[in-house]
Amino acid sequence: MAAGGSNIAIYGAIGANFLIAVSKFIASFFTGSSAMLAEGIHSLVDTGNGLLLLLGIKRSKQKPDKLHPFGYGKEVYFWSFVVSILIFALGGGFAIYEGIHAIQDPHVIEDPTWNYVVLGAAIVFEGIALYLALKTFNKSRAHQSKNLIKNIARSKDAATFAVIIEDAAAVIGLTVALFGVFFSQLMENPYLDGAASIVIGAILLTVATFLASESKGLLLGESAHPEVIEDVDKIISSNKYIKASNLPQTMHFGPDKILLIVEVDLLDDLELLEAEKIVDDLRNEIREKKPTIKEVYIQTTNEL
Repeated sequence: MAAGGSNIAIYGAIGANFLIAVSKFIASFFTGSSAMLAEGIHSLVDTGNGLLLLLGIKRSKQKPDKLHPFGYGKEVYFWSFVVSILIFALGGGFAIYEGIHAIQDPHVIEDPTWNYVVLGAAIVFEGIALYLALKTFNKSRAHQSKNLIKNIARSKDAATFAVIIEDAAAVIGLTVALFGVFFSQLMENPYLDGAASIVIGAILLTVATFLASESKGLLLGESAHPEVIEDVDKIISSNKYIKASNLPQTMHFGPDKILLIVEVDLLDDLELLEAEKIVDDLRNEIREKKPTIKEVYIQTTNEL
């Protein structure tokens, strides 16, 4: 997904989450529902997370300098990791705390109307946001696996899959909160509302752990997809002036910025200027056929 697509999805998520958070807090105030309060905190955290992802995208577009010769593309991965920590601590941690507190000091919800209205509307809005995010995500990966988890694990666009993960967690959490309020009222058992809050917290902890794991891998430096490396290897192998080459080494410095380093063994009878032109032409061919590879370093050797 292009950065612009990511930005649109994030802007939409920020606006929706802020309005939903306000409505949840109002509903929690009037009904005393701990699950609703946990959901309000969840939406507020998601709002802040969206702002952090936008910050990461903006900072990742800074031009390379002496301290960062390959640019600032990994800023997106860093802020995605920060987002995962916030979801874990503020979202999941508070939800579990609030759930335990509600079980220790239960209160019967007198009129759950506010909860039903807010939760129903929030599920619709979050569901639409999730559908649009998934539609854009899947469109950019039309030829990949149908398994969403696999595609997210393969994706190098941390900001995009962070939005999808957050939206998915929001829909699941809202559904749990709705069931918690409903069964708490139906069975006249206030403990179920607190239990729902704990379940929401567990969901957020799981989601945060997954997001942290994916962001950490990208932050440490993941290689390009095997297909990209294979395509580069084919380009090099098809060059008639190259006798041999080692396996191309790659690293992502952003969703659409890959560093490539490769050693090649040229024919022995080439003149120096001719060899330099062959290397330059090869570098340009790789960039032209694989636009995401921005930096290409080709080392000539006779030891392969």
